[in-house]
Amino acid sequence: MKNVIILGSSGSIGVNTLNVIREFPDKFKVKGLTVNKNIGLLEEQINEFNPDTVVVTDEEKAQELEQKIGNKCSILKGEKGLLQLAGYDDYDILVSALVGFAGLAPTIEGIKKKKRIALANKETLVVAGEIITKLISSCGSEMIPVDSEHSAIFQCLEGEKKSEVQKLILTASGGPFRKKEKHELQKVTISEALNHPNWSMGNKITIDSATMMNKGLEVIEAKWLFNLPKEKIDVIIHPQSVIHSMVEFIDGSIKAQISLPDMKLPIQYALSYPERFSSRYVETNFPEIHQISFYEPDIDKFECLKLAYNVMESGGIAPCILNAANEIAVDKFLKGKIGFMQIPEIIKKALNEFENIQSPCLETIFEFDRKTRDFVNSIY
Repeated sequence: MKNVIILGSSGSIGVNTLNVIREFPDKFKVKGLTVNKNIGLLEEQINEFNPDTVVVTDEEKAQELEQKIGNKCSILKGEKGLLQLAGYDDYDILVSALVGFAGLAPTIEGIKKKKRIALANKETLVVAGEIITKLISSCGSEMIPVDSEHSAIFQCLEGEKKSEVQKLILTASGGPFRKKEKHELQKVTISEALNHPNWSMGNKITIDSATMMNKGLEVIEAKWLFNLPKEKIDVIIHPQSVIHSMVEFIDGSIKAQISLPDMKLPIQYALSYPERFSSRYVETNFPEIHQISFYEPDIDKFECLKLAYNVMESGGIAPCILNAANEIAVDKFLKGKIGFMQIPEIIKKALNEFENIQSPCLETIFEFDRKTRDFVNSIY
């Protein structure tokens, strides 16, 4: 029996993680859950899964939940509550499914406690990959990717020698605007950008997919997860989202992980690894797929992908700036304050505003995350 804490239990990854756990009551026990404000869903989760502790980061909502559930479980509040929960000893797996920079600090606490990190929060490695990888090594923790692309690569690399890897090939759906011309993107609406053709995700990640920043963040994440340089990490558009990613080896062979898109599959693998549990989430029928196609990504149209490759090469504090600027820009777009094509423009302005610092410490990363957000808010 593995004890599991889920950071972000009201989001799509968190909900799907609970769907997996529901199927294996003899293998997993929920020890802790966290939400920001969605205490209605959290109350349902508490009643079904009986966690020992929950965290509500919105303190007013935390007080409201206390009045509703009494002493059913311990309730922690705010960002401090996240750190306290992740710093407990009595669990085995931390599912890091918070969206954005907020996932970094509690994930670090889990690493320090030598827990398995089932990582869905790609920003943790994007902004602090050098620190995180060193910490995992020194603490004896382990990190299993949950993103479908990185899970696919992780599975393809099982039993293989890293020295024989030629390249990683991350697949991307192309999002809702794959067939649009660049000039047409000036007028896209919020609802159009949120209409992803293949995946059901939270709003922020869905917009990142529409700009292809999501794939850019995944490229940076792949660098740290698999310790490979920029030149060995490629992106290819694959609209059907059936091949989740591939690994090419030095002899020309390519291994791919293939299935119909369902996040429960990589979540289950991150929980069960190195075992595979029998399940019926995904039944792939190849005749029904009809075709599998590939296209080069248009980095002129999807400039966010190009920016991500650039900051991966620059290293230092640049990925932190890119991530913070993107989070604020996406939020402003979702609130109707800026246009879709202003997102990469804002990121470029932020990257030009600050001088890069190599090998930043954690304190510097938090400082520049704040500075970047303040800068973007001051100009828009």
